[in-house]
Amino acid sequence: MRIDKFLWSVRYYKTRSLATDACKKNRIKVNGEPVKASKIVIEGDKIEVKKNQINLSFKVIQIPKSRIGAKLLTLHIVDTTSKEEYEALEVRKLAQDYYREKGEGRPTKKDRRDLDDFVTGDDFLVEDID
Repeated sequence: MRIDKFLWSVRYYKTRSLATDACKKNRIKVNGEPVKASKIVIEGDKIEVKKNQINLSFKVIQIPKSRIGAKLLTLHIVDTTSKEEYEALEVRKLAQDYYREKGEGRPTKKDRRDLDDFVTGDDFLVEDID
């Protein structure tokens, strides 16, 4: 099976074209070598994928016939990514959350519209009081 189809079938990429683009950008390595999208994957290959600013790695156990469900993923690959990579991803996520909390900073379009409605009083007319 081609590497782009394999990465799509084991749910590393949402579409085959995204997997192909990753191969073109040298983000995919099989047994330590950058590969083209047409590279044939066999059982026992070690694949490294650079995605979300971390290097994911796994070993191929079995080649699936087509795209598989998430529950069947462990039958086809073994994740060998180090825990440090996942921790680095978690730190990046926390750093982004720390940068701007919800409700702080510049208002969104919806916030601005709500403020405009409040200031102009479109929801509340003085004539309705009488």
